[in-house]
Amino acid sequence: MAYENIRLEKDGPIAVLTVDRPKALNALNSATFHEMDDALRSLKDDTRALIVTGGGDKAFVAGADIAEMVTITAAQAREFSALGHHVFQSLENLPIPTIAAVNGFALGGGLELALGCDLIYASEKAKLGLPEVTLGVIPGFGGTQRLTRLVGRSRAKEMLFTADRIDAARAKEIGLVLDVLPADKLMEHCRAVAAKILKNGPLAVAQAKRVVEYGADQDLRSANELERQGFAVLFGSEDQREGMAAFLAKRPAAFQGK
Repeated sequence: MAYENIRLEKDGPIAVLTVDRPKALNALNSATFHEMDDALRSLKDDTRALIVTGGGDKAFVAGADIAEMVTITAAQAREFSALGHHVFQSLENLPIPTIAAVNGFALGGGLELALGCDLIYASEKAKLGLPEVTLGVIPGFGGTQRLTRLVGRSRAKEMLFTADRIDAARAKEIGLVLDVLPADKLMEHCRAVAAKILKNGPLAVAQAKRVVEYGADQDLRSANELERQGFAVLFGSEDQREGMAAFLAKRPAAFQGK
C-alpha cells in the first residue's frame, strides 16, 4: 500500500518505518496515525526487526500536529489520545524487537513514539523532550507513564514540569537513550544491532520481550513465575533443539522460528 505520510520499506527480515512529513517536521496527525496502524498490521511473519525513524535531516518526530489539535474539543481530544495510545501500544506489543533511530527532534508525541520502541539510539544532533505543559496540556500518548518507567519518577517529573529539551548526551546520561552516534552512522548502527539480534532464536527473543514487558508491571514473585513459564514453553520448540544441538556441535544455529 502507498502511504502519504510514512514509508514502510523492507530489507530482508528488517523493516524500516519512516514518518515522512519533513515540511511539518514529521508531526503526527490523525492521518499519520492511521497509516502507521495499517503499516504495523501489515508486517508479515518474515519481518524479524523494525526500525522507526524520521524523514529529512531535522526531525525524528517533532511532536503531535498542533495545527490539527488547536480547535478540537475535549471529546475529540479523548479520541485523538485513544488513537495515539492504540498505535503506540500496537508498536510495543509487536513480538519482534523495535528500534528507534532518533535522528533529530523527538519532542512530545515524537518522544512518545520512541518510548514505544524496545531500544532507543540517537544521533548527536537529537533533541528530546516533553514540552506539552508549555501548551497548557500534558502528553497524551503514554509519555508520562513510559518515561517514568524508563528514567524514574523524579527525572520524568523534571522533564515534564520544566518542558526542557535535552540533548542526546544528557539523554544517554539519564538512561533515556542507549547510545549516541554521529548522524551519518545512526542507521548503520541500528541496522547492525538488528542484524545481531537476528542471529538469535526468534521465538526466544519474542519470549524475552514478552516476559520483560509483562513482568515489569507485576510483583517479583509473579514476574518470576512468568519467566518460568516462558522458559519452559520454549523447550517445546524446534529452535530450542536446534540451538542446543548447534552449541554442542560447535556450529552456528539455523533457527526457523518454529
